[in-house]
Amino acid sequence: MKYKIKLPDGNAQFIQITSAYFKSWHVWMVKFEDGRAAMLFKMGSEWMQRNEDFLEFPVLREVGAFIDKIIIKRRVAL
Repeated sequence: MKYKIKLPDGNAQFIQITSAYFKSWHVWMVKFEDGRAAMLFKMGSEWMQRNEDFLEFPVLREVGAFIDKIIIKRRVAL
């Protein structure tokens, strides 16, 4: 699903977020408008990314917080 998010640098950008399972981990694939992609996962309360991915920490934190909001909305809707 595509979402509009405001990044820490002040720019708004559309991102596509999908979730899946990798081994026993629940992961989120995030694709940006420019074609870049990152796989995120959560350890405790901290959002992490694969070593191969490119997100800077403030962007990772912002996207992770946005995914948390999506998760909360889904749980409330059920």
